[in-house]
Amino acid sequence: MRDQAAGPRVLLRRLRELMAEPLEPQERLDRIVREIAANMVAEVCSLYVLRADSVLELYATEGLNPGSVHLAQLRLGQGLVGTIAASARPLNLSDAQRHPAFAYLPETGEEIYHSFLGVPVLRAGRTLGVLVVQNRTMRTYREDEVEAMETTAMVIAEMIATGDLSRLTRPGLDLDLRRPVSFSGMSFNEGVGLGHVVLHEPRIVVTDLFNEDSEQELRRLGSALGSLRLSIDDMLSRRDVAFEGEHRAVLEAYRMFANDRGWVRRLEEAVSNGLTAEAAVEKVQSDMRARMLHMSDPYMRERMSDFDDLANRLLRQLMGHGPEALASTLPKDAIIVARSMGAAELLDYPRDRLRGLVLEDGAVTSHVVIVARAMGIPVAGQMKGAVSMAENGDAIIVDGEEGRIHLRPQPDVEAAYAEKVRFRARRQELYRELRSKPSQTAEGVHVDLLMNAGLAVDLPQLSESGAAGIGLFRTELQFMVAATFPRAEAQERLYRDVMDAARGKPVTFRTIDIGGDKVLPYFKNTSNEENPALGWRAIRLTLDRPALLRTQVRALLKAAGGRELRLMLPMITEIGEIFQAREIIDREVRHLSRFAHDLPTSLRIGAMVEVPSLLWQLDELMRAVDFVSVGSNDLFQFVMAADRGNTLLADRFDPLSVPFLRVLKQIVDAGRASGTPVTLCGELAGRPISAMALLGLGYRSISMSPASIGPVKAMLTELPLERLEAFLADALSRPGAGRDMRAELAAFAGEHGVPL
Repeated sequence: MRDQAAGPRVLLRRLRELMAEPLEPQERLDRIVREIAANMVAEVCSLYVLRADSVLELYATEGLNPGSVHLAQLRLGQGLVGTIAASARPLNLSDAQRHPAFAYLPETGEEIYHSFLGVPVLRAGRTLGVLVVQNRTMRTYREDEVEAMETTAMVIAEMIATGDLSRLTRPGLDLDLRRPVSFSGMSFNEGVGLGHVVLHEPRIVVTDLFNEDSEQELRRLGSALGSLRLSIDDMLSRRDVAFEGEHRAVLEAYRMFANDRGWVRRLEEAVSNGLTAEAAVEKVQSDMRARMLHMSDPYMRERMSDFDDLANRLLRQLMGHGPEALASTLPKDAIIVARSMGAAELLDYPRDRLRGLVLEDGAVTSHVVIVARAMGIPVAGQMKGAVSMAENGDAIIVDGEEGRIHLRPQPDVEAAYAEKVRFRARRQELYRELRSKPSQTAEGVHVDLLMNAGLAVDLPQLSESGAAGIGLFRTELQFMVAATFPRAEAQERLYRDVMDAARGKPVTFRTIDIGGDKVLPYFKNTSNEENPALGWRAIRLTLDRPALLRTQVRALLKAAGGRELRLMLPMITEIGEIFQAREIIDREVRHLSRFAHDLPTSLRIGAMVEVPSLLWQLDELMRAVDFVSVGSNDLFQFVMAADRGNTLLADRFDPLSVPFLRVLKQIVDAGRASGTPVTLCGELAGRPISAMALLGLGYRSISMSPASIGPVKAMLTELPLERLEAFLADALSRPGAGRDMRAELAAFAGEHGVPL
């Protein structure tokens, strides 16, 4: 066994020396295949590289006809080499010519060889080529020889990925790694972004592949695995799952993988064969990913991304990578590509450099999408496979209108989208011209178009968008981006800045709305909630922790001295919660009054309608508050029993369906009957077609992201409101089963020349 293990180690040492020599790419490849052939006592060693046109081209050979290099070709799936590339699995054959996939290439002269070992050249689970050895005698290659070949293939994969082989490619052809790729998914926020890829959790690049001391590397690997397991156990025990942006089941899968003896054994074997701990993780990760890609079980295929994330965590443990200095490394036209991420993580990126966001998961009502929409950047979601196909720095186009992305686009595609961006800029100029015009329908009915905000950086958009005020200020965003609870002074300073920037326009502050998928890193919820969205969150949490609410209310009262203060309570379920909150607010008013603080000239308290139970308490609600805001995002998910973060349900139910429109009309009718102002501040308000529906239901105050105000106002000024109200009244009175209200609304707009 010792002699058998020595061969691969010698080969790896020779490869390391070859990689360090200043050689031209072709000479380096020629010497690599010669070295492999000599080490494995093989008469043939050949390397095939996959091109962008799905053709495998012979790039180097020892033993076959040297004149066939760059001429011999096989299609993906053709012959043994094409089969290996298509399946991402090795083939070890004692008599290759008897295999049903065998294809003879006469220009190579390979017909005299029988035994055959071919391994895929893999990087992050993607096949970039195939490495082959052959012998005349019929033999089956040993496991250690297969291992050595796979390790060598990993070295070659890095050569391809770093662009070393691009100079050997004929004009007009590209390697598969550089081929243009397009993905279709869902539009999460409109707009077009052209820029360069920034992977949210970029793959760690392993440059040190070969170890000098296997025992020392095994100790490093064991230590890193121990730290990894502790960190996962800690997250599970502390219920820190939501802050990490991962579902508990994913962490359970991580824990399963991290403690899986088979996985650890493969890592240890790779280290024992001469790899560093980092290179071993990368190799085993790539092998595992290639196998899982071809599994028919959908559950196991979905676990592939869990395994990728786990392996990357282990790599970061080994390499000691801390948080990256984003401001210094981010390109000026960054487009973030991520599997999933939290709202606070997006806010970590310098806003002025972001041009778009691409998500493999998520839904249109995910909080990261809401924040991205507030930032005015296009978002495309449900882009399965985008992360593994992208590399940092790749050119990319995000089409937030069609829900498509174009990775490494061809010049004509890039030119077409550049013109689309210029067209949108001209359209935005038209929207800017509407800022000073009255916000009213074709018949002259006034509608308040308000904006949603949450941070100081949002404030300049109040005047730029022409908004009538801030209909929803999400105070929790200040808490989410802070490392500790913001002190009362910091809260007061932010709230005063907001009111100063509003210059007399109304501002509605929503009290802190944390819990569910908005968990603060420094605030631990020790209860084990199986469904956090329906659990201890928003007003429920702050009534149980009144010090939180008291501190915030005191900061708001002091910041609003001499001005009107509008306070909104989130996730009210019972009217009694409003009375409890009023007691806390009144106590703070009395406290500040006792110490002669300047108090608001008026205090108006409102509630959000998000929980369906309020639909049976609307009369009492309207009497208990000064105003009402409809949180259509949560209300929709609770009415439809559809988790807004569940990708399987993201496009299953339409908020413009008859049942939900009837719910929204019931609320606005109750407000009108009691004389209580009603605003809708969910994402429904931000698209012209759904905003049109809201106006037809009777809403005269809607709040949206600043970027949406222009398109909605352009729709509003052309809208024949009386006809729309009659149309909707008739539509909602008829049976709604199976009807496409969105299509009917679009048809109405088309008939009456309303721009959507």
